[in-house]
Amino acid sequence: MTETATLAESYTEMTELLLPNDTNNLGRALGGAVLHWMDICGAIAGMRFANKQVVTASMDHVDFISPIDLGEVAVVQAYVFNTGRTSVDVKVDVRAEDPREGEERKTTASFFTFVALDEDGKPTTVPDLACPTEDEAALREEAVEGRKTQFEDLVERMEGE
Repeated sequence: MTETATLAESYTEMTELLLPNDTNNLGRALGGAVLHWMDICGAIAGMRFANKQVVTASMDHVDFISPIDLGEVAVVQAYVFNTGRTSVDVKVDVRAEDPREGEERKTTASFFTFVALDEDGKPTTVPDLACPTEDEAALREEAVEGRKTQFEDLVERMEGE
């Protein structure tokens, strides 16, 4: 019998208050800080799913859609939406919240692939993904379609050059 884990078991949410150390000279989040948060949140989702240490294998294209301003809260959400033999694909979304106004907006999203490691640091198998609820199935489908669309857009851009 194959081991399975659910999308919900991988779901991870982190929050970061944007402080001066993570801002540029415009008072907005440094792209590198946002990528760092995304990598950590994605890795936690991968570890929760696989019950093993994971390492980053790749990160897809990233567009910074909207800035995160000093004093805003960055909310980073991640979940596993696909698996390989030793890898997990994780969707990571970031939004900014203004805690004073209660407003929020999407700032960026990307797809990461992590590889699970055994105690010797060698790639090891991961569980199969199960989506037992309609909500989990919808999130998975949204991620699969979003990654496909992002890849198609990237290919189109590359062919246009």
